[in-house]
Amino acid sequence: MDRRDIPRLLGSGALQRLHRHIADSERQHQGEIRLSIEAGLPWRYLRHDVPARTRAITLFGKLRVWDTEYNNGVLIYLLLADRAIEIVADRGLSQHIHPEQWQDLTRRMSEQFRQGAFEAGLDLALDQVTAWLSEFFPPAHGVAPRNELPNSPDLR
Repeated sequence: MDRRDIPRLLGSGALQRLHRHIADSERQHQGEIRLSIEAGLPWRYLRHDVPARTRAITLFGKLRVWDTEYNNGVLIYLLLADRAIEIVADRGLSQHIHPEQWQDLTRRMSEQFRQGAFEAGLDLALDQVTAWLSEFFPPAHGVAPRNELPNSPDLR
């Protein structure tokens, strides 16, 4: 599996719809969401038996999700080869969300993925993260939220 398989697995137009979903989400709060979809781990990760969580944390830094004004960036990471889901939230949001809530979200996403509904699973995650960011980081009155990171899905 490689990067070219991602659009086929998600379905026609899914990447554009996910891009719009992220952009629409970020107009509702002061947080930042990045979606990273990786077909398979790089060889050096496989050789050293590095888990998907470690890769997600690496991408959290590489994609600068940690570098937001309110420390409220969220990375939703999907490793297709392993069907692994990792969500990494910066300290601004993670202090408000219990680990069980993150686990419940990834469980619900997994249910969608098992049915082959990858876009629906990602939409579910985006909706839930949007709700949490809107609750804890609502937009300032009269000020449009800044867009600090790209909204397009990161494909690897």
